Amino acid sequence: MNTPDLSAGAAAPSELEIPYSSLEYRQHQMFPRLSAAEIQSLRRFARPMSFKAGELIFETGHVALGLFVLLHGRVRIYSRDSFGRTTLVTEHEDGHFMAEMAQLSGKPALIDGVALTDVETLVIEPDRLRALIVADAQLGEHIMRALILRRLGLIEQRLGPIIVGNGDDARLVALQGFLRRNAYPAMVIDARSDPEAITLLGGMTTGAGDFPLVFCPNGSVLRAPDEAQLASCLGLVPTFEPSHVYDVAIVGAGPAGLAAAVYAATEGLSVAVFDRRAPGGQAGASSRIENYLGFPTGISGQALAARAFQQALKFGAHLAIPGKVLDVQRQDGIFLLSLFDGQRISARTVVVASGAAYRKPAVPGFQSFEGRGTYYWASTIEARLVKGQDIVLMGGGNSAGQAVVFLANFARSIRVLIRGEDLNASMSKYLIDRIGSLPNVTLCTRCVLRGIDGDEAGLTQLQIRHEDEGTDEVIATRHLFLFIGADPETDWLGSSGVELDNRGFVVTGSARGEHGLTEASARFPLETSVPGMFAVGDVRSESAKRVAAAVGDGAAVVSQIHAYLSRMARAAA
Repeated sequence: MNTPDLSAGAAAPSELEIPYSSLEYRQHQMFPRLSAAEIQSLRRFARPMSFKAGELIFETGHVALGLFVLLHGRVRIYSRDSFGRTTLVTEHEDGHFMAEMAQLSGKPALIDGVALTDVETLVIEPDRLRALIVADAQLGEHIMRALILRRLGLIEQRLGPIIVGNGDDARLVALQGFLRRNAYPAMVIDARSDPEAITLLGGMTTGAGDFPLVFCPNGSVLRAPDEAQLASCLGLVPTFEPSHVYDVAIVGAGPAGLAAAVYAATEGLSVAVFDRRAPGGQAGASSRIENYLGFPTGISGQALAARAFQQALKFGAHLAIPGKVLDVQRQDGIFLLSLFDGQRISARTVVVASGAAYRKPAVPGFQSFEGRGTYYWASTIEARLVKGQDIVLMGGGNSAGQAVVFLANFARSIRVLIRGEDLNASMSKYLIDRIGSLPNVTLCTRCVLRGIDGDEAGLTQLQIRHEDEGTDEVIATRHLFLFIGADPETDWLGSSGVELDNRGFVVTGSARGEHGLTEASARFPLETSVPGMFAVGDVRSESAKRVAAAVGDGAAVVSQIHAYLSRMARAAA
């Protein structure tokens, strides 16, 4: 292995020093110095390890051994991209610890750590690190806060894979959104206007179909990858032990699935969580949730999902995101889940938390504009795209209202289209009042989308029908936001035998029928027609489509899982 010459006092090649901007005032929390008592407390979770000057302690793109506590010596932390350019992050001295969120979950490192002198360390492997964080609450809090802030620092500095493409290309926006919602840092370079793109692409043969190009930290170059290919290149998809049987497999990492993961893991159950895109589900795309208990000033859906995700990691849940489940079947009381990458997972129970997929308008030709001017969420990425432009938003629910309030800060004007006569039946009053005060928002009631048109670049105009007046209107716009509801994500349940209602949502709590156990009792309230399979959140029939209700489902299902497992143990005995 070649290591850079970074002896004491030497500078890394092509080194750049980039401040942490808004995080700079929290340096003492990002890089705390452990006391002698704290180091003594964690020794029972660690083992000693030494390194010579110039030796790499961990390396970008490779899984690190864990968290390193520096007892003696000096270590330089820097980021290295696929072109060998490095960016200084920090330097550690005696009493500091070296890690960020990747080390908590055993993912490939995003940074390099090289010994500037001979160093003595204690290394705490991921499973032992999670045990330490739970066992020593105060020390665990300091470590967790530092790991989170360090990841935020890497995101602010845009240290990670380099994505090169046209800034408004739907494929680039999708990859950027995927990484952002997974809290993964990246640098995006516009191939049309950024002079650095010329340097990056020099000597490469590319065509229009190759973009976006992704330069991964491990040196690989991906041409127009999808999210699964990018995740694989970055080492985000874990490998599961085939012989292990989990107590519970949770399919879906929205609020309901993450709540179930956190509560199940804290109660000692072995938990695996799968989601095909990112934590948070539809709630994760909400720009601001202001009616969730405990957050009087509101919280973004992504922030709420990120906190729940970190809690699940902290308590030892195994999270596979992205990790698409293709099929689930029950054999001899054990569930077998088949993943998109060919892996098969075994579990004693399954929680269906797969939520719902964004609904699309039944308009001829709409499919050709998917991702080319049409959006199903409103984040800072979309906000930059619509700055100073006239946009259209369809939908009258709370998620639509939150998006309108957020986008109004960026767009020149917003036309809001709803089928009803007003917003009162479908939106919270605080959002209605706020939208009414926005000067650049116009509400179009009793409006229906009848047609869509565009050019090579994407969407250009919409044909709208005013049903009250019986007239048509053409609206010129490059951006259409859709918040018109969702349909249940239950296609992967096809061979499971689970009962669905007439709208495709999962039925829970009714009599077992032919699936019944010998024990004469009603099914658990959140249990499906298949024993041991539960459903929570938006995918559950008759559930309240609210974040708080989904979290409540996720918390409540854990006690029912315990009761089911106890029943199975008694039956086996």
